[in-house]
Order: sequence, then C-alpha cells, then structure tokens
Amino acid sequence: MQDYIEERVLEISNFIMEKETTVRSAARIFGVSKSTVHKDLTERLPLLNVHIAGEVKRILEKNKAERHIRGGEATRKKYIKEKK
Repeated sequence: MQDYIEERVLEISNFIMEKETTVRSAARIFGVSKSTVHKDLTERLPLLNVHIAGEVKRILEKNKAERHIRGGEATRKKYIKEKK
C-alpha cells in the first residue's frame, strides 16, 4: 500500500472516530468517493490497525442501523419546507 493511501486511511478513520460521522460526509470532507472511503475502512484499515478498525466498524454499523431514521427526518423536513 502506498504511503499516501495509508495516510488517507488513518486520517479518515480518525475523523470518523472523533465525529462519529457517516461514510458520505467523510467522503465529502476528504474529496474522495463513498466507495473509496468504504474500501479504505473495511479492507485497508484492518491491515494497518486492527483496534482502530474495530472501533470504526462499530460506528459504521451504528450509522447503518440509524440511516432509515435520518432519511425519514430529511423527508419530513422537505415536506414541511414545501408546505410553507
């Protein structure tokens, strides 16, 4: 793995651990695709640091379990805004 990829993987994983953010928002912040972030966190990170990978995996699973709530909230706000 090239140095700049290792650096990116660790930066993204630290960001997600600090902010408990989603893959989508991390991708936006770091200027890469969601696929790249997902691959970095699920395939590359365990090769670099198993402990951090476990923590990031926990956060990603939590976000995945909550995504239907975030989607529903976004839809509700959209219709409230259109109503006004």
